[in-house]
Amino acid sequence: MAPTRRLVLASASPARRRLLEQAGFAPEIRPSDVDEDAATAPTVDELVRDLAVRKAEAVAAAVGDAIVVGCDSVLDVDGEPQGKPSGVDEARARLVRLRGRDAVLRTGHCVIDTRTTGRAVGVAATTVRFGDYDDRELDAYLATGEALAVAGSFTLDGRSAPFVDGGVGDPGNVIGLSLPLLRRLLAEIGVAIVDLWV
Repeated sequence: MAPTRRLVLASASPARRRLLEQAGFAPEIRPSDVDEDAATAPTVDELVRDLAVRKAEAVAAAVGDAIVVGCDSVLDVDGEPQGKPSGVDEARARLVRLRGRDAVLRTGHCVIDTRTTGRAVGVAATTVRFGDYDDRELDAYLATGEALAVAGSFTLDGRSAPFVDGGVGDPGNVIGLSLPLLRRLLAEIGVAIVDLWV
């Protein structure tokens, strides 16, 4: 079965790519040049929504006829946005603060159909319950370098997964992309998700 349209992911995230591939898509990867660190907004929801739109728009302007998906994830800790940490010390401080607590992983999604200029935007939110990991476990995790590459300094599809006790909401969202939200956004612009399957 061949997809009826090109699907372009405006992200270099291997986790997002993997989620799409495991769900039956063959996305083209076209990372945007949007400066995530320069972005500000009054709320975490608005921040991830704005970044997702900016990423999708930047790529949509350069790819021709395609369905473009832009995403951005941030961990919301008491209203404070936490993207990728600047270094090991920041990652350590964040993860110490999160021990035994809940936080909300928010991912903005923007879908643009470059043929019709249709677009749909949404935010998925998943509550994450962090375990009571000890200092030895934390040091070993930080030594892997994984914490420096992901929003909030953790992920569910890597070495930090054993340190998450559970959550409420879409786990795929925590990895980087909510497939149920993607389906709804595509429907808003008149694209059936099954038409993009390989």
